[in-house]
Amino acid sequence: MANLRDIKRRITSVQSTQKITSAMKMVAAAKLRRAQEAIEKARPYAVRMRATLEEVAGGTLEEVHPLLEVHDERRTLEIVAVTSDRGLAGAFNSNVTKAVELILSEHGVRFEKVGLTLLGKKGNDYFVRRSTPITTAEPIGGDVTYDKAADVARELARRYAAGEVDEVLLVYNEFVSTMTQTPRVSQLLPFEPPKSEGSESAVESLPYEIEPDPAALLAALVPKAVEIEVFRALLENQSGEHAARMTAMESATKNTEELIETLTLQYNRARQAAITSELVEIVTGAQALE
Repeated sequence: MANLRDIKRRITSVQSTQKITSAMKMVAAAKLRRAQEAIEKARPYAVRMRATLEEVAGGTLEEVHPLLEVHDERRTLEIVAVTSDRGLAGAFNSNVTKAVELILSEHGVRFEKVGLTLLGKKGNDYFVRRSTPITTAEPIGGDVTYDKAADVARELARRYAAGEVDEVLLVYNEFVSTMTQTPRVSQLLPFEPPKSEGSESAVESLPYEIEPDPAALLAALVPKAVEIEVFRALLENQSGEHAARMTAMESATKNTEELIETLTLQYNRARQAAITSELVEIVTGAQALE
């Protein structure tokens, strides 16, 4: 009977866990819809921002913007790693930390100093346990805001322009679909807009003039573009986190269903064996009284 009580207790415990995982799955699905809408709206703006910057930077400039200028000596590398504040999202956060570890092993030889700017508690927890030097660590907290991204980008831009860092890499999970979130590493500073095919001819044949001048426009566009890149990374991370958690909780819910079925079968077998044993004892006792 003690065995039956233990099995029944386990079934009840697994059923409680199932309710929690099912509720977390529904919450993540609801948050994912809003986060996915946000990143789908932000992507076209970020792409157009880079395209415009490429057109302006493609012209002949007397002075290069400080955030576009490549430092002659690259001694200090700063890695900006974006993770989530909470767990229970499968391998979502570990994919980013593994990518950062790979960068540390590959770039640690080329740079005299490597710093970490960690956005998200999970990344901070991971590298604190490994005693990795951390420049700064901040939780993302709630919904992503542009002000949060802008503050981070401005500080990185200030440090780069002052020569405190010579290169900045941005590491985050790119939201591809509900089932897929791909770790991505991009160079944030020096900011290099991608060169498309035929871009030089496109710049030469522009049907408009830049006013007041390309340098003034770059002064406004480049810092904004860096902020947009950080903001996009935070939005990608937010969507990917909800998608990964929804998938993980769906898998956990299915596992609890299978476990409940197994425990129920085990309970019924043990109960049947106990009843059979009691019947045998009753029959044996009755025969002994005859």
